This record gives sequence, structure tokens and C-alpha cells, in this order.
Amino acid sequence: MRFKLLTMFAAALIVSACAGTSSDTGTGSSDGSSANNGGNGSSVSSNTIDGPAPGTQEALLVEVGDRVFYATDSSTLSSEAQKTVETLAVWLNSNPSVTLTLEGNADERGTREYNLALGERRANAVRDYLVDLGVNGNRLQTISFGKERPAVLGSNEAAWAQNRRTVFVVN
Repeated sequence: MRFKLLTMFAAALIVSACAGTSSDTGTGSSDGSSANNGGNGSSVSSNTIDGPAPGTQEALLVEVGDRVFYATDSSTLSSEAQKTVETLAVWLNSNPSVTLTLEGNADERGTREYNLALGERRANAVRDYLVDLGVNGNRLQTISFGKERPAVLGSNEAAWAQNRRTVFVVN
């Protein structure tokens, strides 16, 4: 549910960023050029688009993303996941007051105990890589939800792939 809300918020930000007003203060002519109506010839727009506040969950979502995914029964970071975590490390270093909780998750297959352990290994894999990249480990907490918090409901490969993840949550 939280992912859907954050996704909708990010989409709204993108749409609002693209739907700005024109800063053309001149009048159009038939050849496509514009004539200035006087003044000093500059047309400065007073419109600014404010993004999410720095160091917030919304900023993390927009600037980095909020999760990485894994192969079945794996806690090894893929090259794509490593790139995301590297970007996360840069983001964390530019927001030194931010602390994160890394939430390890698994798909519905396997026992509750197995999936809790797998989720823990997944969260720790992200934590360990962030520490290797220079992030202070005291800024990172890990928790495993195993299969208890699926991002997508369903008993098929598409749903399972979305549920094998570590989610980054700003504290």
C-alpha cells in the first residue's frame, strides 16, 4: 500500500513538473518568432517547481528509488541492485542526518522461519554493502518481514519477483 502511494506521489510530481506555464512574455508573430513588449528584453519566469524536501522518504524515492530485488532463494545483490545501493550511499552521504531501516522481504514460498531468515540476510546484504561504501553503520537498522508483507498479492512468478526485495525506509 505504501509503495502504491509513493508511486502515485512520484507520478504526480513528474506530471506537475512537466505541466509548467510558458514564460514567454512576448507576442507571437506569424513567422514563429516573438516580439518583446518592451522592458529590458529579458523574460525571467517566476515559476519554481519545488521537489520533495531533502532527506525525506519522498526525496529518496525520486532520487534513488526505495528498493532492490533478488533472485529466488538469494540474498546476493545483482549488478543492478549494487548500482542502486551505490546511489543510495551517495544520497545518504549527502543527507548526513538521515537514518534508514532496511526491510528484508521474501515471497510466499517456503516456511515462515526460512523466509524470516532470508529477509534478514537480504537486509544485511544491503547494510553490509552500504558500510563497505563508507556509510556509518550506526545510521542503518535492519528488520526482516519474511513473507508477511507482500508488495504484490498473487501466487505467480511476477508477484513473487516483486516480493523478493529489500525496502529502504527513512526514519
